[in-house]
Amino acid sequence: MARLKLDENLGLRGAELLSARGHDVATVRGQGMCSAPDRALAAHCASKGRCLVTLDLDFGNPLVFPPRDHAGLAVLRVPHGATHEDLLDALRTLADGLDREEIRGHLWVVQPGRIRVFTDDE
Repeated sequence: MARLKLDENLGLRGAELLSARGHDVATVRGQGMCSAPDRALAAHCASKGRCLVTLDLDFGNPLVFPPRDHAGLAVLRVPHGATHEDLLDALRTLADGLDREEIRGHLWVVQPGRIRVFTDDE
């Protein structure tokens, strides 16, 4: 089970999907952190031991957000003009990956059907 925080750009269905897969899910919206600066959000997630799950590509920069400093960063990449189902497919891929391995200390770039894993060594 992973402890996750879904960014404000992810909806209730995503939280329900991940919760149904056995993960402890909190949301930025539910915790009143909408529009928080990226660094503040990342620091909050790290302090609470939660992996941040987001569509915000800025979190995919390991020079700004070193994976070793976080309980995990999962950046979802969906095609431009993606449907809601495309987003849910990416979340299912994330859930499948979390069933197999630990995200703590890693950056995962998640696309439907594919996860690229980055550490500070790369």
